[in-house]
Amino acid sequence: MLGGGPGELHREAASIPRDGPMERIASLLPSTTEIVCALGLSAQLVGRSHECDYPPEVAALPALTSSKLDPRAGSQGIDDRVKQLVREGLSVYRVDAERLRALAPSLVLTQEQCDVCAASPKDLEAALADWIGGRPRVLSLAPCTLADVWGDLVTVATALGVPERGEALAQRLASRLTDVSERTLRIRPRPSVAAIERTEPLMAAGNWMPELITLAGGANLFGETGRHSPWLEWEALRAADPDVIVVLPCGFDLARTRREMAPLAGRPGWSELRAVRAGRVYLGDGNQFFNRPGPRLVESLEILAEILHPQDFPARHRGTGWAPYPGGGGGLGGGGSDRG
Repeated sequence: MLGGGPGELHREAASIPRDGPMERIASLLPSTTEIVCALGLSAQLVGRSHECDYPPEVAALPALTSSKLDPRAGSQGIDDRVKQLVREGLSVYRVDAERLRALAPSLVLTQEQCDVCAASPKDLEAALADWIGGRPRVLSLAPCTLADVWGDLVTVATALGVPERGEALAQRLASRLTDVSERTLRIRPRPSVAAIERTEPLMAAGNWMPELITLAGGANLFGETGRHSPWLEWEALRAADPDVIVVLPCGFDLARTRREMAPLAGRPGWSELRAVRAGRVYLGDGNQFFNRPGPRLVESLEILAEILHPQDFPARHRGTGWAPYPGGGGGLGGGGSDRG
C-alpha cells in the first residue's frame, strides 16, 4: 500500500526539493503531461496515459494505462458501462504494472478528482502493491477551480525542483485570462449560456467551467464553480431557454461530439429553443479543451469568448476548438455588443 492518503501523497511529493538527478516522470493524466511540457521538462517524461496526446510528440512515449470502456460506444452506452463497473466495485481504468516497473519512474503524476476521468490513486496502489525496493513518489492532483489549476502548476513545478517556472507559467496564463476578461467586462448584453458536458443522459458542465463562461462574458445557467458537473433535466433546459448552447463532452473531439448530438437534437421542443432558432448552438472540442485542467484552459476561455462575442473576438479557433451546429451561423447570430 502507498503510505498515507491521497492528500498526504500530494503534500509529500510537492514538499521534497529536487536538487539531485533528473526525474523520471510517469504522467497518468493528459493535463499533467501538458503541465510538465509547459514547464519545459518534457525530456523527463518516460511514460504517459493512453489518453495523453498533447503536445503531439508525447505519443512516442509508452502508454501505461488503458480503459475498460468501448471507445466506439455512444454517450449512453459509456454511461451505462461506467455505472456497471461502479456497482461491481471495479475501476474504469487499468494500470500496466509490469511496464510501469520496467520504466522505473521516480515520480508518478495522477489525480483524485474523478474516478471516471483518468487513473486514480487507488488504481496506482494496485499497480504498486507488490513492488520491492524503492517506490516512486506519487503526486495526486484534484483541481476544481481555476485557482486550483494555477496552484497545481506551481505544485508540479515544486515537486520537480523548479518552482520558479511554475510561478512564471501561472502568471503568464493568469495575464491572458485577464486580457480576455477585461475586454468582456463591459460588453452588453451578456448571453445566457448552457454548457452541456454529456448529451445522453444530460449533464451540465461544472468545476471551472462556470468561471470560464463568466470571464468570457456569458451568464452561466447550470453547474456551480468548484462543484462536480451536475445531471440536468431536459425540462430544466427547456425552461431556462438559453441564448447560447455549447456542447463539449469530456473526451470527445468535434467530430465525435457532432455524432453524439442526435439524442439531444431529437428531444421534443429542441427546435423551439431560443438558441436553436437563433443559430447559436455550438460544439466544443471537449477532449483537447474545457475538460483538461491545465495550461490550455486559457485557450478554452478564448474559444468561449469567440463563440459568445464574435464581433469582438476573431474566430481563431473555429474548426479546431469549436464549430457551429448543425453547420451554419458561425457565432454571428443574435446578441450584438454594447459598450455603454
